[in-house]
Amino acid sequence: MELLNSNLFGIQLLLENGGLVLLMILIASIIMWAMIAERYIFVYFTHPKQVKAVIDKWQQRADRSSWYAHQIRQGMIAQNSAALKQYLMPIRTLVATLPMLGLLGTVDGMIQTFDVLTVFGTGNARGMAGGISIALITTMGGLLTALSGMYFSTQLEQRVARTIENIGDALRRD
Repeated sequence: MELLNSNLFGIQLLLENGGLVLLMILIASIIMWAMIAERYIFVYFTHPKQVKAVIDKWQQRADRSSWYAHQIRQGMIAQNSAALKQYLMPIRTLVATLPMLGLLGTVDGMIQTFDVLTVFGTGNARGMAGGISIALITTMGGLLTALSGMYFSTQLEQRVARTIENIGDALRRD
């Protein structure tokens, strides 16, 4: 219990030191991770059942070689492709946005540092350190969340591309 309270206090202190921009980074990263988790659950658990149903439906067709059957096959592949690619673009957008939010926090922290320099000169090291702290914490937060999100979103995109190819192969024409 002591360890949990200590960690929660550390997170609260970090958020206070990072300012409003770090809170925006936290919210954006929570949204990103919720979408990544949803996509993983969909790709690995929900979608395979849907693919099985589509393959069964295709196998039950008597005509699998005509132009009309080819169009139906393309439609089935396109439907699965659209379902698999849902949320991949917003995830990618958040991955690209998070470092920009970190940069915004850097600029905000440096502005605060220069404000302290303007008012107190170089004599107030504690005030300057606060602005530099905001700059560094937000930069780290934006980059760290973006890098981890980039890895998982790329992995998801590769899995989706392989799955779409596999669906096309499974719905082969006779």
